[in-house]
Amino acid sequence: MSEIFINYRTGDGNESAALLDQVLKTRFGDDAVFFAGRSIRAGQRFPDELLTHVRRCRVLIAVIGPDWAGHPGLGKEDDWVRTEILEALRCGVHVIPVLKGRRTERLNPASLPPGLGELADLNSLRLDSQSHDRDATEIGDEIARLVPRLAALDSRNRPVTAEAQETPDTTRNTVSGDNSGFNLQAGSVGRIGTIITGPTGPVHTGDGAQHNHTHQPHLSGDGAAYVAGNNHGGISHRFGRTERNEADGR
Repeated sequence: MSEIFINYRTGDGNESAALLDQVLKTRFGDDAVFFAGRSIRAGQRFPDELLTHVRRCRVLIAVIGPDWAGHPGLGKEDDWVRTEILEALRCGVHVIPVLKGRRTERLNPASLPPGLGELADLNSLRLDSQSHDRDATEIGDEIARLVPRLAALDSRNRPVTAEAQETPDTTRNTVSGDNSGFNLQAGSVGRIGTIITGPTGPVHTGDGAQHNHTHQPHLSGDGAAYVAGNNHGGISHRFGRTERNEADGR
C-alpha cells in the first residue's frame, strides 16, 4: 500500500499534484505514491480505492491552490477533496498542506468549513514554478524524515556507480591480447586531433588545396601567367574597373 497520498482539486492545483507525483515516485518508487489520476485502474471502485489508500497511507499531501479555500465544493459532504482530508485527520495520518505558487496564502481557519479548520493550523510547504526543483526536493526530504521505510528506498541516498559519474565526453578504452605499435580509436569522442601512422604517400588533414606534382608550376591569384616554350608576342595584363554599359541603368 502506498505511503504517500496526493490530495488535489482539478483545476486548482492538479498540475502541481502531477509534478509531485512524478518527483516522489522517482525518489521512492511508483508503488510509494498514490495519485488518483494514475493509480486507480479501469474497473476498480473509485470510492473504495480512495478511502482505502487514505486510511493506510503515512503522509497525505494536500495541494492548496489560490482558489482552494473559496471553492463551493469544499462545503459539500460528497466532495472528495474534503472527504479525503477529513478521513486522513480522523485516522491520524500526517497531513502536509502544500501551497501552490506565490499567490496562495496560508489558510485561515475562519474561511474553512467546519471540520477543516485544523488544516489551517498545520505547518505548510510551498511549491512554486520558479523554484520547483528545490521545493519538490524539500517536500521529499520531509517525507523521508517522517517515513523511515521511504528513507531506505530514497534514490538520492543510493551510491553513484563509476559509470554514472562519467561525463558524456568521457572515453574508456580497454585493449587485451598481444599488441605492438599504435592502438587507434575511431568515432566521435569529442575534441580530438588526427593520428596517422606509417604514411607511404601524400597526406592531407587540414583545409585548402594540396599539390603533389612537385615538377609542375602552380599558379594562383589575379594576373598570374606562365609560358613554357617560345613566346614572340609578349604577355600583358590590364586591370581596372569594367566599363559600365549605359543600358544597364534603364
